[in-house]
Amino acid sequence: MRKRGFFWWGIIIFFSVVLTGPAQAGEVVTKDARFWAQKALAEEKVLPAMEVRNTLAVLYFQNKTGQPALDALQKGLTLMLITDLSAVKGLQVVERVRMQALVEEMGLGVSGLVEKDTAPRLGRLLRAQWLVGGDIFPGKPDQLKIQSYPLDVPAQKILGQPAAEGLLADFFQLEKELLFGIIGLLKIEITPEEDKKLRKLCSTNMRALMELFKGIEASDRANYEKAAEFYEKALQEDPGICVAKGALEQLKDLGLIAVKKRSREMLRSLRDRTSLTDQLPPEETTKRVKTPKEIPSPVTIDIRFR
Repeated sequence: MRKRGFFWWGIIIFFSVVLTGPAQAGEVVTKDARFWAQKALAEEKVLPAMEVRNTLAVLYFQNKTGQPALDALQKGLTLMLITDLSAVKGLQVVERVRMQALVEEMGLGVSGLVEKDTAPRLGRLLRAQWLVGGDIFPGKPDQLKIQSYPLDVPAQKILGQPAAEGLLADFFQLEKELLFGIIGLLKIEITPEEDKKLRKLCSTNMRALMELFKGIEASDRANYEKAAEFYEKALQEDPGICVAKGALEQLKDLGLIAVKKRSREMLRSLRDRTSLTDQLPPEETTKRVKTPKEIPSPVTIDIRFR
């Protein structure tokens, strides 16, 4: 009996430590992540019902706008929420690559999109107390509406439906509005220092964000050279954008892409440059691009809804 007890404690420690490690461990679905996913599914029937307290997993948001050009937002929004929520002490956020590896292993495809009836099972496999996902809808004319449905996994209960609505050009602000709505709904207390970190913007440059999001999708599809191109374009648009620099360096460190002289010089120059995307100054809070069509070239995004 004593040995059996040690076995189950070993399993619990495995999921507590391995599953909920730093959410910023990288953006490449590695062999280790796939091995973990295989192990989780193999042990699904023999593991006791349990969850790690204060653990949260963020699923991909479904693009229901009818505009394929906005598909990149599905993983992009999740990436931004994971990056922000990881700054909250006491909250353990499941790594995106582990979730991606698991949904692929479950046969849901490389896109990683999860239907509502599949979400509870995924939450149990991830040993998460809370599961956050949702949809991206057409809102008012030329606007988006983001709706989330945070799930209490053990209780199988939707806790609420926080939402944000606005222009595509203000996507970085919509994410923040949704973020604080989720935090409030989960009754997570944050310190003033955490509040300040959470209000820091990934980027105010929509072109840079879209390139970053496309890079994440390309990486998940194992198209690493294309992912590197997207990350480089994102950094050219905004050298201070979140995630892109680390994701590009990871591709190089893992030997998944050729290290070009141009790329080396770019990364070297970025080390000496400060972020261009901290918090919006007061005057920027009222300054808005009126429609997505006014976003300058070379990126053209049509979100006219029928």
